[in-house]
Amino acid sequence: MIYSLNGKLIAKEMNFVVIECGGVGYGCKTSYNTISKIGEIGSEVMLYTHLYIKENIVELFGFASQQELNCFRLLISVTGVGGKAAVSILSDMTPEKFAFIVASGDNKAFTKTKGIGAKTAQRIVLELKDKISSESIDMTDTGYTGSANIADSSAIGEAMEALMVLGYSQGEIAPILRNLDSSLDTQGLIKETLRYMASRK
Repeated sequence: MIYSLNGKLIAKEMNFVVIECGGVGYGCKTSYNTISKIGEIGSEVMLYTHLYIKENIVELFGFASQQELNCFRLLISVTGVGGKAAVSILSDMTPEKFAFIVASGDNKAFTKTKGIGAKTAQRIVLELKDKISSESIDMTDTGYTGSANIADSSAIGEAMEALMVLGYSQGEIAPILRNLDSSLDTQGLIKETLRYMASRK
């Protein structure tokens, strides 16, 4: 299993890059978001990777962040969603937005991606939201003790669901969420939590 690639960027095209590691060039399919974040040809880059094997297809996918890789793996776990469709979706939205859409059940947002129809969009939300059941999130166990009103609590609950979609555990994110500004909306809470998590690495 190839966990990541760290080397010189020797080619960059739309949704495809080649990274040279130890004299070997590894071609990776990727999203527009990752393309826009990595450097220019000749620079040192690091991508988190997933080796996609299905029937006669063997492809390597790479992403600039662990969160985007987590989203990719979630997407290809959905019935009828392959690597190409997953990359198209992640080219149209950030991991934060993806997680928010799944957590809020907004399946129509996925139909804005070319090639994603209504039925596929519904399956994405249905199958992924089921993995992060709202019933498993008990606000009394999160350590949240602020004087937030019902709307604030709802935003925190949605943010927690979305962050769990990205692969974080409730134990990791609850202490961070309880210390954030309770007036932030769901997307603001997600963004600030991810920023804090990144700063600790």
